[in-house]
Amino acid sequence: MVMALDKNELEFSIFCIENIACKLGKTGDEVYQMLAEDSDILDEYIITNYETLHTQSKEYIVEDIIAYMREQGVTE
Repeated sequence: MVMALDKNELEFSIFCIENIACKLGKTGDEVYQMLAEDSDILDEYIITNYETLHTQSKEYIVEDIIAYMREQGVTE
């Protein structure tokens, strides 16, 4: 279940989902399901670490989250 987000966190979440989808050749819906329904990565990693992650480059953010997804067993 996704927690209530402020505007910046919501925009950042969408940014992450869309860029991960692009990198993995998946749809945004598929990546959202992987991050929010199949796991708690959206809430427990992306939103929790928003303050740090949003200061990084797009490439770093995408690669970092994909690496975390692999560590958590969320398949691509």
